[in-house]
Amino acid sequence: MVQKMTLVEKVNVTSGTGWSQDLCVGNTGPANGVGFPALCLQDGPLGLRFNDHATVFPAGITVGATWNKDLMYKKGKAHGTEAKLKGVNILLGPSMGPLGRMPAGGRNWEGFGPDPVLQGIAASQEIKGSQDAGVIATAKHLIANEQEHFRQSFEWGLPNAMSSNVDDRTLHELYLWPFADSVRVGVASVMCSYNLVNNSYACGNSKLMNGILKDELGFQGFVQSDWLAQRSGVASALAGLDMTMPGDGLLWQDGNSLFGPHLTEAVLNGSVPMERINDMTTRIVAAWYQLKQDNQTQWPPPPPKGNGGPNFSSFTDDKMGLIHPGSDDKTKAEVNKFVDVQGKGKDGHWHLAKQIAAEGTVLVKNVGGILPLDKTGSNKRRDEAAKHRIGIFGEDAGPGDGPNACPDRSCNQGTLGSGWGSGAADFPYLIPPLKALESAFDSDSVEITSHLSNDIPVKASPSLLHEQDLCIAFINSDAGEGFESWNGVRADRNDLYAQKGGDELVKKVARGCGKGKSDIIVVVHAVGPVILERWIDLPNVKAIVLANLPGEESGNALADVLFGDVDASGRLPYTVGKSLSDYGPGGQVMYYPNGVVPQQDFNERLYIDYRHFDKHDIAPRYEFGFGLSYTTFEFSNITLTEKKPKSALPAPRPDSGVVPPSYPTDIPEPSTALFPLGFRKLRNRIYPYITSISNIKAGKYPYPKGYDQSQPLSPAGGAEGGNPDLYTPHLSIRVNLKNTGQRQGKQVVQVYVSFPDGVVDTSTGEEVDFPARQLRGFEKVELKAGKSQEVDIELTRRDLSYWSRGLQNWVMPTEGKFTISVGASSRDLPVKAEW
Repeated sequence: MVQKMTLVEKVNVTSGTGWSQDLCVGNTGPANGVGFPALCLQDGPLGLRFNDHATVFPAGITVGATWNKDLMYKKGKAHGTEAKLKGVNILLGPSMGPLGRMPAGGRNWEGFGPDPVLQGIAASQEIKGSQDAGVIATAKHLIANEQEHFRQSFEWGLPNAMSSNVDDRTLHELYLWPFADSVRVGVASVMCSYNLVNNSYACGNSKLMNGILKDELGFQGFVQSDWLAQRSGVASALAGLDMTMPGDGLLWQDGNSLFGPHLTEAVLNGSVPMERINDMTTRIVAAWYQLKQDNQTQWPPPPPKGNGGPNFSSFTDDKMGLIHPGSDDKTKAEVNKFVDVQGKGKDGHWHLAKQIAAEGTVLVKNVGGILPLDKTGSNKRRDEAAKHRIGIFGEDAGPGDGPNACPDRSCNQGTLGSGWGSGAADFPYLIPPLKALESAFDSDSVEITSHLSNDIPVKASPSLLHEQDLCIAFINSDAGEGFESWNGVRADRNDLYAQKGGDELVKKVARGCGKGKSDIIVVVHAVGPVILERWIDLPNVKAIVLANLPGEESGNALADVLFGDVDASGRLPYTVGKSLSDYGPGGQVMYYPNGVVPQQDFNERLYIDYRHFDKHDIAPRYEFGFGLSYTTFEFSNITLTEKKPKSALPAPRPDSGVVPPSYPTDIPEPSTALFPLGFRKLRNRIYPYITSISNIKAGKYPYPKGYDQSQPLSPAGGAEGGNPDLYTPHLSIRVNLKNTGQRQGKQVVQVYVSFPDGVVDTSTGEEVDFPARQLRGFEKVELKAGKSQEVDIELTRRDLSYWSRGLQNWVMPTEGKFTISVGASSRDLPVKAEW
């Protein structure tokens, strides 16, 4: 197919048509001569942005908190199914960057938590699910885009984005790890990020895209830019960028693409070799074939040849609307067909959304077993003759002005179900906690009083609190993407405290509930860790529930956990510190630029989140991986089975034996790229055609030194995800898990690796510094009361290796002993063994 394409068709396939020129957030042009369609790209990680009748699933951080691989896959499958039914070819998710270096980072909630293994497993499971549904998934954002301030040129008043300066080992062992997992399972697209990486824009960084992603990791798909992240033309094409999005140039809707006609000219004048444009196009077309989108029964062609393509518009909610809304074309058609893709009955995706939200809810405090609640109330009443009185307080318990009150969810009002930005979606509905709790409690024996504001009129209405037998306080903390701000929060959170006076709300409720004698339950909805220190030790704060970002089934899922209809089985995908400073210098957002090109040095290297807390012996409030259950578990009888002995280096890089397709490399006649006679051009739309051949002259493009020389292949490469020997199991761990409690429940068996002491990298002569322990595997297990199960987890060569910058390869220490620790969290590891 690619060989039959003309040059302008190849350019059309690699170039977006421009923001809002068509119906999706991203749209490519077609290659009509060979039957290759325009492609629809649509956000995002938790649901379909700018859409109707589609599920808003729990956010990535909530999915991570489930630690449930099966739910991760099912979420991806359901999400991909909905995208396909809406006519979306390329789903812009999952997100694994930002990883979560800074707990206040605005977009951390889109990913799965600041551990590379948890991120990698969750992302790869979602990718497998989405692509099994037939949709191209996108691993984003490559790489080290860890804060929103200064992420993008001009967005923050500076001509350049921030440079994330990260060393080679840290890049590989932390930030690149989940991308390697994603490539290994066959992700078809990767999105490069806005920021500079070591002072080279990520979308123009040849080392990153050509050297690491395509060679070392063996990525076979295409690299697309984040929206306006491309900052050069020829240079970015040579550096490995395959598709520009949304197609505009340096500014939104400027009609002057850095690809489009400029790419056509660059090929015609010899600056971009034909081999490169062929490779760019092949990667996109191959992804389309790989996901079987050439099947016209499953993917009918768009009008006029069929009824396929997107059946929604990102730019109007009306049935009839402009087909090219960003242009001067006033043609209207039925752009929104309001196709319901949520599933029906027992197959409705809300069942899955509720289960994920429930399993992603983390119980961190439960004094005296106050939870689960009894639907008829408890025995602790102020007046035995009266109904059990329960007070529900806080704006976060209620509906507010509705879940879609602000564009892209860019305000914190009502109950918090999602962060804001392109990773958000339009809620078809959002169940507030109050509604679910009112439905769940027995109205014959329980009387509910609610005050859906964080400002409680204690003096004017003292009985509001004083007469309650139990109080439930709801607080939250919101953040999002850099193009929006709310109430002084410019995407990245300003601190880690509850917003809108949440801490004061809890303290007022604690002081006043039953005149200070009744129990308090605190529910927190948040984009990440929240500092709880201002009230956590108050004597009547008996339970704390961290419900993360639960999506549309928020209240129902919370009720399932609070009443014990399901076990409390969520575990923290991040560390909850006692202060923001606990996370160290590397955990702090840069709120003010330190130069025209802000420089952010990742000097903490591997030590983020729990690794930092462990290194500096800082006691967290709640550690990574922690979470309470309604039952108890016991770990015992760990055994290690060596499946392959230690050896320093992986097997030599294999020869794939696959020869890439070759095409004629003759540069076509420039006249073949001219606009056709009588062609109607729409304002600001990106076309591949040129207006004149007078500028087409062979020039001397300043290629970087060595560009025309064959580069040595990475010894760490050889297959998708890297050298296949990296994934050879070396160690099998078996541990016995017993449910020692009174009810059925779920436990997450977590495996942490501590590397040997005194390891020296022979290529540099330097001693290698290792974190005290690192997560390397996990399994979620459900057991009935009194039952036991042996749980097996394998560790691969990569799990037991470090990245050597000298050897440019993964190295397994062969001297000394590894310590393998298994338990319920990063600091609760009761069984250990050495290898």
